[in-house]
Amino acid sequence: MIKQLRKRKWVTGIKTAVIAAGFIGALSTVPVYADSVHTAKEGDTFYFLAKQYGVDMNQLMKANPDIKATNIYGGLKIKIPGGSTVKALSASGSKIQALSVPKVLSSERVVQAWGKTFNYSKTINVKATAYSADASENGWGPVDYYGNSLKLGTIAVDPNVIPMGTKVLVTGHSHPDLPKDSFVATAMDQGSAIKGNRIDIFIPASPQKVSQFGFQDVKLYVLE
Repeated sequence: MIKQLRKRKWVTGIKTAVIAAGFIGALSTVPVYADSVHTAKEGDTFYFLAKQYGVDMNQLMKANPDIKATNIYGGLKIKIPGGSTVKALSASGSKIQALSVPKVLSSERVVQAWGKTFNYSKTINVKATAYSADASENGWGPVDYYGNSLKLGTIAVDPNVIPMGTKVLVTGHSHPDLPKDSFVATAMDQGSAIKGNRIDIFIPASPQKVSQFGFQDVKLYVLE
């Protein structure tokens, strides 16, 4: 992690690795092994996940002591306790759809990720780094270029390459505190070290954990 005064980066994302095929229907047993990890989506709650995976809600909360019930956001990693198999909700007995690498229809400029379809105008290959909200990395506090609080999905860019406010789908990254495989981010920050095909991804974690990101080659899909 290379940080200069206000050398900002971005992240945004919301990514769901396991999506229920429907909330109305009968319970069917789907093989999900103990200590599996659920990538949260907007609207998830411990109650909903306990019902979805057929586990006790208290056990679920105890398995995730660092996660507040009121602060479950898209992209958050939630440990699912249980036996060798658990039950998951499905519609008409169909299995839950497990999504991984985004599917790209380049001829139609469409990319599909975590159950959603996005139209994109172009792709950009960039070198990515990451930053935290620590005071040593932010010259005027844990806020973005516009004064908003830093959050998952904020990225810093060179506005000459990626205009401020641009939404992108980030792919090809790897870090335990980021949504797996892909997430949507918005260019809301800048920095003196972010020039050319560079982005800086905000990660809501300690500086020590964020520094594990290093330098990574990622691919951006500029969303329309």
